[in-house]
Amino acid sequence: MTWNEMQPLLYDRTLDTLFMVWWSGFYAVLLGIPLGVLLHLTHRGAVLQNVVVNKVLGAIVNIGRSFPFLILIVVLIPFTRFLVGVSIGPTGAVVPLALAAIPFFARLVEAALREVDHGLVEAAHAMGGGTWTIVFKVLLPQALPALIAGVTTLVIQLIGYSAIAGAVGGGGLGDLAYTYGYQQYETPLMIATVVELILLVTLVQVLGDRLVRRLAQRGTRASSLRVGLRRARTEEPPAVTEAA
Repeated sequence: MTWNEMQPLLYDRTLDTLFMVWWSGFYAVLLGIPLGVLLHLTHRGAVLQNVVVNKVLGAIVNIGRSFPFLILIVVLIPFTRFLVGVSIGPTGAVVPLALAAIPFFARLVEAALREVDHGLVEAAHAMGGGTWTIVFKVLLPQALPALIAGVTTLVIQLIGYSAIAGAVGGGGLGDLAYTYGYQQYETPLMIATVVELILLVTLVQVLGDRLVRRLAQRGTRASSLRVGLRRARTEEPPAVTEAA
């Protein structure tokens, strides 16, 4: 197979892979953040401490993460067909990809929130801040760099999962590598597919790392500014009252 023959195949399958990664990542972030926040808030000593709810949610997340992805695709075929009307192709692959990614990202969110200084949460609570205030004004903003790093890890994981889905009819670069590269012995196409997957993962990692560094620098500057203002206020000399 010549390069001119490979180009349209690579282009179409790349679009399929990006379609799968985008939509499954979107749903994973949309549902994984609330699930991760709830796991953190119901943890022992947290704002909404509830050991039973935390254990139940933790068990559900662990079960979701323990399924091998290839088996998960097969198990979800009836549900996928019911939900989106098809069980194969990029659209059909989005469902198992998202369901595999949601518990994975929820644990990343929980870990990111756990790194937030507990003193900030206590201060917000002491000033009368409710649960929503603590979540949206303290936890999520303070954990934003770690959350972006988690999204980067999630996208890279989904790129790998999408290749597995392609090998069982999900389309994308995995389907191209399996159908043409493996079954039809098109070694140049196989190499081109592997190189493209490596480039995709590298691009996502570089962009994610750069964004995390920028957010971390902004957070450091803002924290330094707040500390400086507090010191200035405490060191300000008391006002001299004039004698009547």
